[in-house]
Amino acid sequence: MRRVEGGRFRMGSERFYPEEAPVRMVRVDPFWLDETPVTNAQFARFVEATGHVTFAEIAPDPADYPGLDPAFALAGSLVFQKTAGPVDMDDFSRWWAFRVGAEWRHPMGPDSSIEGLEDHPVVHVAYSDAEAYARWAGKALPTEAEWEFAARGGTDTEYAWGDELAPGGAMLANYWQGLFPFANTLLDGFEGTSPVRHYPPNGFGLHDMIGNVWEWTSDWFSVPGAGDRKVAKKKPGACCAIPNPRGGRERDSYDPCTPQVRVPRKVLKGGSHLCAENYCQRYRPAARHPQAVDSSTTHIGFRCVIRA
Repeated sequence: MRRVEGGRFRMGSERFYPEEAPVRMVRVDPFWLDETPVTNAQFARFVEATGHVTFAEIAPDPADYPGLDPAFALAGSLVFQKTAGPVDMDDFSRWWAFRVGAEWRHPMGPDSSIEGLEDHPVVHVAYSDAEAYARWAGKALPTEAEWEFAARGGTDTEYAWGDELAPGGAMLANYWQGLFPFANTLLDGFEGTSPVRHYPPNGFGLHDMIGNVWEWTSDWFSVPGAGDRKVAKKKPGACCAIPNPRGGRERDSYDPCTPQVRVPRKVLKGGSHLCAENYCQRYRPAARHPQAVDSSTTHIGFRCVIRA
């Protein structure tokens, strides 16, 4: 783990997506953060020690999902599949498929394995899986503010290393180069996840805070509220910095587009290897995404924190 001394910083962005605004002054206390996302090897030790069965390995109860045909209540997870060409970018079902038997040991389906991927981030972990690992390790999941402060590495720029995505053509994170979801030029050398520590660390010595896999935080998703906007307008100073914010409320985190499904959402941070310039420019510290706690995919992982 790496010690992050804490302090004040400008959280959020007003250049990209509305849910990141407003920029507000926030203060976080010191903490320790995992140097990398939790890897397959680390998660395997946890499972061996505890017998933990992940969310993706358990068939859903149709009673929890109104309208679900019981015949389709099967254990599995969402797997990314590249399309043959351009598709409707508003229809994510064109590149995501529920695959029976997909889980952390078999990330692309039952015929795949993590052999040779021991130092890659573990994927297909739902929020409960990440929380269970953190509890076993004597740690916790970071808040959104802690995560963003750590990702910035002491900078106040759009990316973790400056205001240019690929300065001088340098690939500094694992993201999608080319046109998503069908043409990846692989300038970074990776179609999917990459080994942790492959890219240079940020100013706090932390790897893969940007790209590779999205990471769970402990905060319920909400859009920054009116109180935050008032603070954002004040001059920076200790008196007006929001201390250790803890996100929204569970009851406000439900997806308004699916009111019949009462599954709350947590904040994901960091973007992933599927973020591209033409789609989901969320390979930035300020970027955030609401994710249902019952979701697991090929591009979501996590890391842990100790507050001290």
